[in-house]
Amino acid sequence: MPKKYLFYISQNYSFAILRPLQAEIQRRGGAVKWYLEPNVNASYLAADEVQLTTVEAIQSFNPFAVFVPGNVVPSFIPGIKVGIFHGFDAGKLNRRGEEDHYQIRGCFDLYCTFGHKVTQQFSKLAKSEQTFKITDTGWPAVDPLFSLAPANNPYHALNDNRKTVLLCSTFSRNLTCAPHVYETVKRLSETGKWRWLVQFHPKMDREIVEKYKALSSDNLQFIETDNVIPILQAADVMLCDTSSVLLMFLLQRKPVVTFKGNQQGEHLIKVSTPEQIETALTEALTQPDELMRHIDDYIKYIHAYTDGNSSARVLDAVDNFTFDSLKTKPLNLLRQLKLRKKLGYWKLS
Repeated sequence: MPKKYLFYISQNYSFAILRPLQAEIQRRGGAVKWYLEPNVNASYLAADEVQLTTVEAIQSFNPFAVFVPGNVVPSFIPGIKVGIFHGFDAGKLNRRGEEDHYQIRGCFDLYCTFGHKVTQQFSKLAKSEQTFKITDTGWPAVDPLFSLAPANNPYHALNDNRKTVLLCSTFSRNLTCAPHVYETVKRLSETGKWRWLVQFHPKMDREIVEKYKALSSDNLQFIETDNVIPILQAADVMLCDTSSVLLMFLLQRKPVVTFKGNQQGEHLIKVSTPEQIETALTEALTQPDELMRHIDDYIKYIHAYTDGNSSARVLDAVDNFTFDSLKTKPLNLLRQLKLRKKLGYWKLS
């Protein structure tokens, strides 16, 4: 019998995170099914991808492992609960001023980590909590970044020799750069100096989204997609804030200009006023030697794997996982009640 795996997702961007892992599972002869929380758009499923729509269906499927690119997963569904991160550690702080990337919510048996900092932090947490294990595998989402053929990229303009600037922005009102750089992006796109691609977090304020959509022209393309990889590959430089997508962009050895971003380090070109953006982008496009050295050093720190085989390492980690030496997880009654309400499931498991 083939091994069975469940993909449990709560955001539309999770499709692209898990599909490289799905391809590796299928290459090994395994079976994959998807469970989508109510807010996820099922139209993003491919024709050959199977969706389970009830908890009872999940229990009948009885997966060997459940992969989650999010923070929580119900305890009442079967399988090893595997945390596959929804992004890099972009340094975002929660309301208590703590790094949200390292909040343990008592849901997972195994975290598949990547990068020196994340692996080091979760190793300490695993030792302290003793309710989960960690394995440094790399992030499946970036496997295609190192293996997709650029010729198949729909965002490449084959007959346009201009450099391409990608604007990405997070949705948080306190962190987003989108409303602050709008006039500058509008002006620069109208000059035709560069080609612009614009892609925002799916939770971005719709009013801002519509403003940028209205800028669409031969010089600017607004993109709504569940897969950012082809967009990252098509651009030469990025303008961003604190969105973790900028770290994916850096993995390609391409410069990033941040507007009021909270990340520190010489691997970024940081600006604090809209008037500085054009000069900073111009500098970034020259790929200065010193900047590129800092980017290379940072890549080794956040995701040293550039072989496109992180999905294979994740599956190996799950195959080798045992519950030996792990303590029982906390009951998480309030969190699990909220999940039961969200999924409409009240049976005792």
